[in-house]
This record gives sequence, structure tokens and C-alpha cells, in this order.
Amino acid sequence: MVYVTAPTYAWVVLGIELVFAVALVVGMFLARSGRTRIHAWVQSTVVLGNLPVILAWMIPSYFRTVNPYVPEYVSLQAVYLPIAMLIVGSLAEGLGIYVVLVAGTNLVPERFRFRRYKLVMRTVLGLWWTVFLLGVATFYSFYATT
Repeated sequence: MVYVTAPTYAWVVLGIELVFAVALVVGMFLARSGRTRIHAWVQSTVVLGNLPVILAWMIPSYFRTVNPYVPEYVSLQAVYLPIAMLIVGSLAEGLGIYVVLVAGTNLVPERFRFRRYKLVMRTVLGLWWTVFLLGVATFYSFYATT
């Protein structure tokens, strides 16, 4: 039997990220049903709401528990999973913020705006779910015991 003995904050972060991942899928269905205003609100809330989680928990945790072991132990699962999560997560959050700025504001100059909304938004959703699954794998690699 596998037991997961994680600190409370790790369970809280995992729960928050699960809610965010599901909300992004709900937002996708809202867009497909033509409810673009509520879709924009849901997606923007998730992208911007994830920033404090990243800044308060994920980055400090990475520098405390993973960074000291890079590059010497990079082949270990407890090191390479969080590194992959850091890389893909940075891309997902950065692209998500870019989408929010392009779709919801006039702050991005016209020449830097994208036109293929569906492609970009689907890419962000795919990246986000990849990061979520990497996060679950990282969680279990850190806290699961037999």
C-alpha cells in the first residue's frame, strides 16, 4: 500500500491547482457554448490567481528542496520532475498572462498581438494540464511512501 504523508501546505497547493485545472476546462466549454464573457472571467481569474501560489509556495519550495541538488542529482526523479514542471509551468503561466493581456486589454501593441485565439488558448490549456500532471507526479515523488 502507498501512503502519502505530505505537509498541509502541499495538500492545499495540490487542491488549489486541481481546482484551477478543472476551472480552465470549464472555461473552455463556456467559450465553446458562446459564453465568452464568463469564459474570459474564469480563465483570467485562474491565470492571475495562480501567481500568488507560484510566488508564495512553488518558487520558495523549489529553491529550498530542489535547487541545492542541481545539477549533481539531476537524473533523480525528485529533481528532474520539478525542473520539468518549472520549465513548462513558466511557459504556461507566461503565455497565459500574455493571452489575458492580448484578449482583455489594449496594453499589447498591435504588432505583438496574436490572431489565432483558439490555437493559442488550446496551447495554454495543454501546457497547463501538462504542468498539473507534472505537479501531481512531483507531489507523489516527494511524499509517497510504501
